[in-house]
Amino acid sequence: MRLVLVLFSLCFLAPSAVAAKTILVLGDSLSAGYGIRPEQAWPSLLTQRLAERRIDYTVANLSISGETTAGGRSRLAAALATHQPAVVVLALGANDGLRGLSIEQMRGNLEAMISAAQKAGARVLVAGMRLPPNYGPYADQFVQSFADIAKTKKTALLPFLLEPVATRPELFQADRLHPTAEAQPLLLEHVWPKLQPLLR
Repeated sequence: MRLVLVLFSLCFLAPSAVAAKTILVLGDSLSAGYGIRPEQAWPSLLTQRLAERRIDYTVANLSISGETTAGGRSRLAAALATHQPAVVVLALGANDGLRGLSIEQMRGNLEAMISAAQKAGARVLVAGMRLPPNYGPYADQFVQSFADIAKTKKTALLPFLLEPVATRPELFQADRLHPTAEAQPLLLEHVWPKLQPLLR
């Protein structure tokens, strides 16, 4: 009888009593909120949106300033084990590109991370980046690699994370690399249409 009552009560638990699913954001300074307060960064604004819309997900933002795809790859296994995410947002590669690191290695790192996330049962969104034209042919290969990876691994793709602010210098900090707090809502609006379909 007691078992029946327990099972009956579980059927009517309030949504808040059920563990929320997790969105894991693994990125660099562009997602870590470099130069602004952490709560102003777009992943924190995502947390607010999910709560406002009563979407039963939490956000684990493990982004680190200066992170490369190699660094993200080395941290991912522990992150997957700890957070058991339903969705993983990979927003890495910018530092690989700015340092002129091997595109083949970057691609290998991203593909390995995607495979690990998918094996763990997570859906993946790849957030791509672009480089200034003065990087020459390397810049073209760099941007194309994100589309190729997403196609090969069958993931969702956001071609360019900074697209809504890239041509607006007033939305960048003095270093001209990192978006301001005012830019963060625009980044969230840009990410959301690609992320929302994965929240199922």
